Amino acid sequence: MQITGSIPALVTPFRDGRVDEKAFEAFVDWQVSEGSAGLVPCGTTGESATLSIEEHDHVVGLTVKAARGRVPVIAGCGSNDTMVALHHMESAARAGADVALVVCPYYNKPGQRGLLAHFRYLADHGALPIILYNIPGRSGIDMATETMAELAEHPKIIGCKESTGDIERVSEIRQECGRDFLILSGNDYMTLGIIAHGGHGAISVTANVAPALNAAQVKACLDGDFATALALQDQLYPLHRALFTDASPGPTKHALSVLGKMGAETRLPVVAPSEASRAMVDAAMAHAGVAP
Repeated sequence: MQITGSIPALVTPFRDGRVDEKAFEAFVDWQVSEGSAGLVPCGTTGESATLSIEEHDHVVGLTVKAARGRVPVIAGCGSNDTMVALHHMESAARAGADVALVVCPYYNKPGQRGLLAHFRYLADHGALPIILYNIPGRSGIDMATETMAELAEHPKIIGCKESTGDIERVSEIRQECGRDFLILSGNDYMTLGIIAHGGHGAISVTANVAPALNAAQVKACLDGDFATALALQDQLYPLHRALFTDASPGPTKHALSVLGKMGAETRLPVVAPSEASRAMVDAAMAHAGVAP
Protein backbone atom coordinates (compact mmCIF):
# COMPACT_ATOMS: atom_id res chain seq x y z
CA MET A 1 0.00 0.00 0.00
CA GLN A 2 1.46 3.32 -1.09
CA ILE A 3 0.39 6.55 0.60
CA THR A 4 1.43 9.41 -1.65
CA GLY A 5 -0.02 11.93 -4.09
CA SER A 6 -3.04 14.21 -3.72
CA ILE A 7 -5.45 12.97 -1.06
CA PRO A 8 -8.63 14.99 -0.41
CA ALA A 9 -9.77 15.61 3.14
CA LEU A 10 -13.34 14.83 2.15
CA VAL A 11 -16.24 17.07 3.08
CA THR A 12 -19.34 15.34 4.45
CA PRO A 13 -22.44 16.42 2.53
CA PHE A 14 -25.66 16.94 4.50
CA ARG A 15 -29.27 17.17 3.43
CA ASP A 16 -31.87 18.25 5.98
CA GLY A 17 -29.49 17.56 8.84
CA ARG A 18 -28.54 14.03 7.78
CA VAL A 19 -25.57 12.64 5.85
CA ASP A 20 -26.42 12.76 2.15
CA GLU A 21 -25.27 9.26 1.24
CA LYS A 22 -26.11 9.47 -2.45
CA ALA A 23 -24.19 12.72 -2.93
CA PHE A 24 -21.27 11.42 -0.91
CA GLU A 25 -20.91 8.18 -2.86
CA ALA A 26 -21.02 10.06 -6.17
CA PHE A 27 -18.50 12.56 -4.81
CA VAL A 28 -16.06 9.79 -3.84
CA ASP A 29 -16.36 8.23 -7.27
CA TRP A 30 -15.64 11.62 -8.90
CA GLN A 31 -12.60 12.13 -6.70
CA VAL A 32 -11.09 8.80 -7.71
CA SER A 33 -11.87 9.30 -11.40
CA GLU A 34 -10.20 12.75 -11.29
CA GLY A 35 -6.91 11.33 -10.03
CA SER A 36 -7.03 11.58 -6.24
CA ALA A 37 -4.58 9.05 -4.81
CA GLY A 38 -6.38 8.35 -1.54
CA LEU A 39 -9.34 9.47 0.55
CA VAL A 40 -9.61 10.91 4.06
CA PRO A 41 -13.13 10.78 5.50
CA CYS A 42 -13.98 12.31 8.89
CA GLY A 43 -11.12 14.74 9.17
CA THR A 44 -11.53 18.39 10.15
CA THR A 45 -12.92 19.25 6.71
CA GLY A 46 -15.42 16.41 7.08
CA GLU A 47 -16.92 18.18 10.12
CA SER A 48 -15.93 15.27 12.32
CA ALA A 49 -16.37 17.41 15.43
CA THR A 50 -20.14 17.58 14.83
CA LEU A 51 -20.68 14.01 13.61
CA SER A 52 -22.09 11.58 16.14
CA ILE A 53 -19.96 8.51 16.78
CA GLU A 54 -22.45 6.46 14.76
CA GLU A 55 -22.38 8.91 11.86
CA HIS A 56 -18.58 9.05 11.95
CA ASP A 57 -18.25 5.30 11.68
CA HIS A 58 -20.93 5.17 9.00
CA VAL A 59 -19.18 7.78 6.81
CA VAL A 60 -15.93 5.81 6.98
CA GLY A 61 -17.81 2.71 5.88
CA LEU A 62 -19.47 4.61 3.03
CA THR A 63 -16.05 5.80 1.86
CA VAL A 64 -14.59 2.30 1.81
CA LYS A 65 -17.61 1.01 -0.08
CA ALA A 66 -17.52 3.81 -2.65
CA ALA A 67 -13.74 3.59 -3.10
CA ARG A 68 -14.04 -0.10 -4.07
CA GLY A 69 -10.36 -0.73 -3.36
CA ARG A 70 -9.17 1.71 -6.02
CA VAL A 71 -7.28 3.97 -3.60
CA PRO A 72 -6.34 3.76 0.08
CA VAL A 73 -8.79 5.04 2.67
CA ILE A 74 -7.15 6.94 5.53
CA ALA A 75 -9.88 7.19 8.14
CA GLY A 76 -9.99 10.16 10.45
CA CYS A 77 -9.99 8.58 13.91
CA GLY A 78 -8.89 11.38 16.20
CA SER A 79 -10.49 12.38 19.47
CA ASN A 80 -9.50 14.13 22.66
CA ASP A 81 -10.58 10.91 24.40
CA THR A 82 -8.11 8.08 23.82
CA MET A 83 -10.81 5.41 24.14
CA VAL A 84 -13.04 7.12 21.59
CA ALA A 85 -10.10 7.34 19.19
CA LEU A 86 -9.50 3.61 19.72
CA HIS A 87 -13.18 2.93 19.01
CA HIS A 88 -12.92 4.82 15.73
CA MET A 89 -9.79 2.88 14.78
CA GLU A 90 -11.46 -0.46 15.51
CA SER A 91 -14.60 0.51 13.58
CA ALA A 92 -12.53 1.80 10.63
CA ALA A 93 -10.52 -1.42 10.54
CA ARG A 94 -13.71 -3.50 10.49
CA ALA A 95 -15.04 -1.35 7.64
CA GLY A 96 -11.90 -2.02 5.58
CA ALA A 97 -10.00 1.27 5.94
CA ASP A 98 -6.26 1.07 5.38
CA VAL A 99 -4.80 3.65 7.76
CA ALA A 100 -5.93 5.83 10.67
CA LEU A 101 -5.29 9.58 10.69
CA VAL A 102 -5.13 10.60 14.35
CA VAL A 103 -4.97 14.23 15.43
CA CYS A 104 -3.21 15.37 18.59
CA PRO A 105 -5.81 15.42 21.39
CA TYR A 106 -7.46 18.82 21.27
CA TYR A 107 -8.62 20.96 24.21
CA ASN A 108 -6.96 18.76 26.85
CA LYS A 109 -3.43 20.08 26.10
CA PRO A 110 -1.85 16.83 27.36
CA GLY A 111 1.82 17.86 26.98
CA GLN A 112 4.54 15.81 25.31
CA ARG A 113 4.38 12.91 27.79
CA GLY A 114 0.63 12.77 27.32
CA LEU A 115 1.04 12.72 23.55
CA LEU A 116 3.49 9.83 23.82
CA ALA A 117 1.12 7.88 26.07
CA HIS A 118 -1.93 8.58 23.86
CA PHE A 119 -0.38 7.54 20.57
CA ARG A 120 1.52 4.58 21.98
CA TYR A 121 -1.68 3.24 23.48
CA LEU A 122 -3.48 3.55 20.15
CA ALA A 123 -0.60 1.97 18.25
CA ASP A 124 -0.37 -0.90 20.72
CA HIS A 125 -4.10 -1.62 20.84
CA GLY A 126 -5.48 -0.46 17.48
CA ALA A 127 -5.61 -2.58 14.35
CA LEU A 128 -4.53 0.09 11.83
CA PRO A 129 -1.25 1.86 11.09
CA ILE A 130 -1.32 5.47 12.21
CA ILE A 131 -0.52 8.79 10.54
CA LEU A 132 -0.01 11.47 13.17
CA TYR A 133 -1.83 14.76 12.57
CA ASN A 134 -0.05 17.74 14.08
CA ILE A 135 -2.12 20.91 13.79
CA PRO A 136 -1.44 23.09 16.83
CA GLY A 137 -3.67 25.90 15.58
CA ARG A 138 -6.70 23.65 16.11
CA SER A 139 -5.57 21.21 18.79
CA GLY A 140 -3.83 23.70 21.10
CA ILE A 141 -0.75 21.47 21.42
CA ASP A 142 2.28 21.20 19.14
CA MET A 143 3.94 17.79 18.94
CA ALA A 144 7.68 18.38 19.27
CA THR A 145 9.85 16.74 16.63
CA GLU A 146 11.63 14.83 19.40
CA THR A 147 8.28 13.39 20.48
CA MET A 148 7.42 12.46 16.90
CA ALA A 149 10.80 10.74 16.57
CA GLU A 150 10.07 8.61 19.64
CA LEU A 151 6.68 7.66 18.22
CA ALA A 152 8.21 6.91 14.80
CA GLU A 153 10.11 4.05 16.42
CA HIS A 154 6.78 2.21 16.78
CA PRO A 155 6.28 0.02 13.68
CA LYS A 156 2.60 1.00 13.37
CA ILE A 157 3.22 4.77 13.37
CA ILE A 158 4.14 5.39 9.75
CA GLY A 159 4.01 9.12 9.10
CA CYS A 160 2.51 12.51 9.80
CA LYS A 161 0.24 15.15 8.36
CA GLU A 162 2.29 18.31 8.82
CA SER A 163 0.11 21.34 9.52
CA THR A 164 2.25 23.56 11.72
CA GLY A 165 2.89 26.06 8.93
CA ASP A 166 6.63 25.83 9.64
CA ILE A 167 8.54 24.70 6.54
CA GLU A 168 11.65 24.01 8.61
CA ARG A 169 9.73 21.32 10.45
CA VAL A 170 9.84 19.09 7.36
CA SER A 171 13.63 18.92 7.36
CA GLU A 172 13.62 18.38 11.14
CA ILE A 173 11.24 15.43 10.75
CA ARG A 174 13.38 13.91 7.99
CA GLN A 175 16.46 14.19 10.18
CA GLU A 176 14.85 12.84 13.34
CA CYS A 177 12.32 10.31 11.99
CA GLY A 178 14.15 9.01 8.91
CA ARG A 179 13.50 9.44 5.23
CA ASP A 180 10.99 6.58 5.04
CA PHE A 181 8.68 8.28 7.54
CA LEU A 182 5.76 9.68 5.54
CA ILE A 183 5.31 13.45 5.53
CA LEU A 184 2.07 14.72 4.03
CA SER A 185 1.33 18.40 3.62
CA GLY A 186 -1.67 19.61 5.58
CA ASN A 187 -1.65 23.15 4.16
CA ASP A 188 -2.43 23.43 0.44
CA TYR A 189 -0.52 26.66 -0.05
CA MET A 190 2.63 24.94 1.31
CA THR A 191 2.42 21.64 -0.57
CA LEU A 192 4.92 22.65 -3.25
CA GLY A 193 7.46 23.68 -0.61
CA ILE A 194 6.83 20.70 1.64
CA ILE A 195 7.39 18.21 -1.18
CA ALA A 196 10.49 20.13 -2.30
CA HIS A 197 11.78 19.67 1.26
CA GLY A 198 11.11 15.92 1.16
CA GLY A 199 7.37 15.45 1.66
CA HIS A 200 5.45 12.63 -0.01
CA GLY A 201 2.11 14.21 -0.89
CA ALA A 202 -0.77 16.20 0.53
CA ILE A 203 -3.96 15.73 2.48
CA SER A 204 -5.78 18.54 0.75
CA VAL A 205 -8.85 20.74 1.15
CA THR A 206 -8.51 22.22 -2.35
CA ALA A 207 -8.61 18.72 -3.87
CA ASN A 208 -12.30 18.60 -2.93
CA VAL A 209 -12.98 21.32 -5.49
CA ALA A 210 -10.18 20.89 -8.06
CA PRO A 211 -9.07 17.26 -7.76
CA ALA A 212 -7.49 16.90 -11.20
CA LEU A 213 -5.47 20.10 -10.95
CA ASN A 214 -4.39 19.33 -7.40
CA ALA A 215 -3.35 15.82 -8.41
CA ALA A 216 -1.38 17.24 -11.35
CA GLN A 217 0.45 19.68 -9.11
CA VAL A 218 1.37 17.08 -6.52
CA LYS A 219 2.52 14.68 -9.24
CA ALA A 220 4.66 17.39 -10.83
CA CYS A 221 6.25 18.11 -7.45
CA LEU A 222 6.95 14.44 -6.79
CA ASP A 223 8.40 14.07 -10.31
CA GLY A 224 10.71 17.04 -9.73
CA ASP A 225 9.02 19.09 -12.44
CA PHE A 226 8.91 22.26 -10.40
CA ALA A 227 8.29 24.55 -13.38
CA THR A 228 4.96 22.82 -13.98
CA ALA A 229 4.27 22.66 -10.26
CA LEU A 230 4.88 26.39 -9.89
CA ALA A 231 2.56 27.20 -12.79
CA LEU A 232 -0.14 25.12 -11.14
CA GLN A 233 0.57 26.83 -7.81
CA ASP A 234 -0.11 30.17 -9.49
CA GLN A 235 -3.33 28.77 -10.90
CA LEU A 236 -4.52 27.26 -7.61
CA TYR A 237 -3.21 29.68 -4.98
CA PRO A 238 -6.25 32.01 -4.97
CA LEU A 239 -8.44 28.95 -4.40
CA HIS A 240 -6.18 27.72 -1.57
CA ARG A 241 -6.76 31.07 0.13
CA ALA A 242 -10.43 31.51 -0.73
CA LEU A 243 -11.47 28.21 0.82
CA PHE A 244 -10.43 29.60 4.21
CA THR A 245 -12.01 33.06 3.97
CA ASP A 246 -14.71 31.87 6.36
CA ALA A 247 -15.14 28.95 8.75
CA SER A 248 -14.17 25.72 7.01
CA PRO A 249 -15.69 23.82 5.29
CA GLY A 250 -18.31 26.45 4.50
CA PRO A 251 -16.46 27.96 1.52
CA THR A 252 -15.56 24.51 0.20
CA LYS A 253 -19.16 23.37 0.35
CA HIS A 254 -20.22 26.55 -1.42
CA ALA A 255 -17.76 25.74 -4.22
CA LEU A 256 -19.06 22.18 -4.48
CA SER A 257 -22.65 23.41 -4.61
CA VAL A 258 -21.66 25.69 -7.51
CA LEU A 259 -20.19 22.63 -9.23
CA GLY A 260 -23.41 20.71 -8.60
CA LYS A 261 -21.71 18.03 -6.48
CA MET A 262 -23.78 18.53 -3.29
CA GLY A 263 -25.69 21.06 -1.26
CA ALA A 264 -23.87 23.68 0.80
CA GLU A 265 -25.39 22.67 4.15
CA THR A 266 -23.09 22.73 7.19
CA ARG A 267 -23.65 22.00 10.87
CA LEU A 268 -23.61 24.51 13.66
CA PRO A 269 -21.49 26.17 14.85
CA VAL A 270 -20.21 26.38 11.24
CA VAL A 271 -22.56 28.61 9.27
CA ALA A 272 -22.85 29.48 5.59
CA PRO A 273 -19.95 31.61 4.35
CA SER A 274 -20.41 35.35 4.04
CA GLU A 275 -21.25 37.03 0.75
CA ALA A 276 -17.68 38.33 0.54
CA SER A 277 -16.28 34.84 1.09
CA ARG A 278 -18.55 33.34 -1.57
CA ALA A 279 -17.47 36.02 -4.04
CA MET A 280 -13.80 35.24 -3.38
CA VAL A 281 -14.44 31.52 -3.90
CA ASP A 282 -16.29 32.18 -7.16
CA ALA A 283 -13.46 34.39 -8.44
CA ALA A 284 -10.81 31.86 -7.40
CA MET A 285 -12.66 29.03 -9.14
CA ALA A 286 -12.77 31.11 -12.31
CA HIS A 287 -9.05 31.87 -11.97
CA ALA A 288 -8.29 28.16 -11.57
CA GLY A 289 -10.47 27.27 -14.53
CA VAL A 290 -12.82 25.03 -12.55
CA ALA A 291 -15.94 27.21 -12.58
CA PRO A 292 -18.91 25.55 -14.35
